Amino acid sequence: MRLTPRAHEIQRVVDILEDPTFESPDQMAKALIKEVADIVQMRDLFVMVHTWESGHKGLNFGPFGSTAEAEAFAKKMSFGGTGRLVPLTSSGIMLANHDGKAGWPGYCYHPDCGHAPWMHAIDGASRGKCHLDTCPCDKFAKDDPTKKKTTRKKAAPKGKAAGINEL
Repeated sequence: MRLTPRAHEIQRVVDILEDPTFESPDQMAKALIKEVADIVQMRDLFVMVHTWESGHKGLNFGPFGSTAEAEAFAKKMSFGGTGRLVPLTSSGIMLANHDGKAGWPGYCYHPDCGHAPWMHAIDGASRGKCHLDTCPCDKFAKDDPTKKKTTRKKAAPKGKAAGINEL
């Protein structure tokens, strides 16, 4: 299974690798395996369901990280018969929508919320209070409040507008 690492996933692994509190390599390895499993659980995956032309049972292959990966596998193997791609809805996403996943991109960064955007009421052009009565979130927090927002400096104008004279 091929997965293209996403920036927030890389950062979660780096955080574990740089954590000085692990007492042994075994503890760090266990933490890494659990984190990577959690990351994969937050991905929608695909399987290929195969049947032979004679109608006999076929073989099922997967998971694949994308439809292109599954199709490339099918072409390479050339089993014959019929293959269909079946999406596997992520159990991690389903649980995150129900329980919340604070700190995961796309979910509310409010520390007591973590629910998906669609769980929050529409408030003008943005999202407001969480729909769950048990959730104390009063406004959807789109970005991580602990990260400082950076602003880009405007590039200096070129040519005569920049005060450069022709010689």
